[in-house]
Amino acid sequence: MAEAAAGEDNTVIIKKYANRRLYNTRSSSYITLDHLSKMTREGVDYKVLDAKTGADITHTILTQIIMEEESNGEQMLPVNFLRELISMYGNSMQSLIPHYLEASMENFRANQTKLAKAFEDSLGNNPLAKLAERNMAMFRAASSAFMPGAEKPEGKVPADPDDLAALREQMAEIQKRLDTLGK
Repeated sequence: MAEAAAGEDNTVIIKKYANRRLYNTRSSSYITLDHLSKMTREGVDYKVLDAKTGADITHTILTQIIMEEESNGEQMLPVNFLRELISMYGNSMQSLIPHYLEASMENFRANQTKLAKAFEDSLGNNPLAKLAERNMAMFRAASSAFMPGAEKPEGKVPADPDDLAALREQMAEIQKRLDTLGK
């Protein structure tokens, strides 16, 4: 519980006004459901309060975000799942469902992390993957040098004379192609 109390200090308070506008009290700006969706994906902890009553309406707003996502893009929640979920309201099992869904989501995330690590480990032992990784590092370094605002390389590219020569040859080839396209 001490962790939850400490986490409250980092919670962003969002106020929802009668005119349906959402106000981020930390940034002192009006935001949209899209902003809240992005904040959720980034792991930002927030609480939505009704500006007039002070009631916590975070659950309702999160449900609205899911509704928006489901209606605007590829649907993630299958119809049969939604029917089963609706049928659980008023059921004697209703109180168990939130805990079960939370545990299922935690297991899904843990398995996803394990799968990504296993995939990463298998690529780490593959010489072609290592070569591809070096090529991507060189490409990032080259793109950051020639394109303003491009992603900066995360680490230093090894200054191997053969790699630099290969990069120069590739850049010369690209320049030739650009010159040909420009004519």
